[in-house]
Amino acid sequence: MAITAQDVKALRERTGAGMMDCKRALTENDGDMDAAIRYLEEKGIANAKKKSGRVAAEGLVRVWANADSTEAVVVEVNSETDFVSRNEQFQEFTTQVTDAIGVSGITSNDEIGDVAVGSQTVAALTTETIAALGENLSVRRFARLSSPEGIVGTYVHAGDQLAVLVETKLGAGADRDAVENFARDVAMHIAAMNPPYLHASDIPQAEREAQEALFSAQMAEEGKPAAMIPKIVLGKIKKWEADVSLLGQPFVKDTDLTIAEYQKSVPGAELVGFVRFQVGEGIEKNEVDFAAEVAEQLKG
Repeated sequence: MAITAQDVKALRERTGAGMMDCKRALTENDGDMDAAIRYLEEKGIANAKKKSGRVAAEGLVRVWANADSTEAVVVEVNSETDFVSRNEQFQEFTTQVTDAIGVSGITSNDEIGDVAVGSQTVAALTTETIAALGENLSVRRFARLSSPEGIVGTYVHAGDQLAVLVETKLGAGADRDAVENFARDVAMHIAAMNPPYLHASDIPQAEREAQEALFSAQMAEEGKPAAMIPKIVLGKIKKWEADVSLLGQPFVKDTDLTIAEYQKSVPGAELVGFVRFQVGEGIEKNEVDFAAEVAEQLKG
């Protein structure tokens, strides 16, 4: 019996299995849809759709960069447990997906599922890997930085839980090797210090006003004279702006320099932007009360 694309699509919708698995199941069972579903269930592939509802907040971050370091991508791939994130198949899956996203040129997270990985899509490969590893996986997000006439520095912290991209322009008189070293140093600094902003001018006005109000309230609580409070708050705001902006922070490898001063010491280097990914940030994890679980089991 001939297997049509509509048959494969229908089976995918009912089981959540990958396209090639669905085609194989239908072929093995002469196009019988119910038999194909049983076939996938027996192999554990049809269970992947059920697993996709579980929270995946562990995992890895990986980086892809092109040959001349003018473009790079950082990708976060999540699993439910750190045990699976250490699995060789999961790590290979993460590398395949990261490389595929890198060369694809996509710019939106909405496009991830359709990216080609060999003869499959990321969505289909994800479903197959969920079935093989027995827990939910998610290619959660990626970010791409491109600097056609500059350098994108990269840093991945040991354990692949944290990664940074740094976009740097090359100006007149720049030494490419020196700027590459600078970009990597700054990427490591960002990994350690996690600045929210590049410039103090990037801080939203509403956030600045809220911080001013907080400092004013603190000074009043401490009994500072009302006439002195605005001047004290101004000084605190300047220090706070330096703390939350990359260029204002002391460089972790030489705290006598700010990042802005370090940048000036590298001819032709100009920081343009950065991205920092840490595994699981922003995901609300399920907290498991193991004591309660054991107590419940003891009740019979």
